[in-house]
Amino acid sequence: MTEPVQVLSIPPDATELGGTEIFRAFVVDGGLSVSFIRAFEDPSTWGVLLVDIIRHLRRTYAAEDGVSEDEVEEKILAMMSVELGRPTDLGATSTINH
Repeated sequence: MTEPVQVLSIPPDATELGGTEIFRAFVVDGGLSVSFIRAFEDPSTWGVLLVDIIRHLRRTYAAEDGVSEDEVEEKILAMMSVELGRPTDLGATSTINH
């Protein structure tokens, strides 16, 4: 039997003020499945977005697991370096957005 899709709620500020969803990520059968829109003219802006996500992850793991924010960031950046150098799965990308 197929598991139901589990989705996150819309952040409160986006519900109140509006916004545009630009990225979704799901773990499907142990792998990553994403959908996104290009969203920014300059691709370097995605770097800012990814760093912001890391900051949120640092705080969450530190608060919930009692580890330091620096330790969380070091682990994330170390794995990013490994994955950039030797990808475990290149996946496929399509520009189709429904």
